[in-house]
Amino acid sequence: MKRLEPISKIMTRELITLSLSDDLYKAEKLFKKHHIRHIPIVEEEHIIGILSYSDLKRISFLDSYDSHEVEVDNAIYNMLSIQQLMVKNIVKVNSSITVKSVVEILAKNEFHALPVVENDILVGIVTTTDLLKYLLDQYELDELAT
Repeated sequence: MKRLEPISKIMTRELITLSLSDDLYKAEKLFKKHHIRHIPIVEEEHIIGILSYSDLKRISFLDSYDSHEVEVDNAIYNMLSIQQLMVKNIVKVNSSITVKSVVEILAKNEFHALPVVENDILVGIVTTTDLLKYLLDQYELDELAT
């Protein structure tokens, strides 16, 4: 297993982002359309926060179909902004950090995604899903080698 591989080898580079001027309706659409659970919030190319699907679900009834609950969602979405809901004190990593180091950071904390930056510019995101896929690939490589 390649323990010192840089995170740049497995991070997601095709980013879906939001800005502070976007609303929670747009966030919900992006989460569902792209089947993702974390969206970086950016000003120009600089990350200023991160919004997770679980943050949005916590304040809404995303999985329900009752028309009354949709009205409640609309009221909540109209009362809150991305800035109010996003996590602001985010941990960022550089693209040269090792996969092992990222695993250690995520294992010690209660979040499941890390923005990847170079010179303070957002260049990617790495999630626990990315790490699990990497681990599966490593197992498959090990099996082929034996």
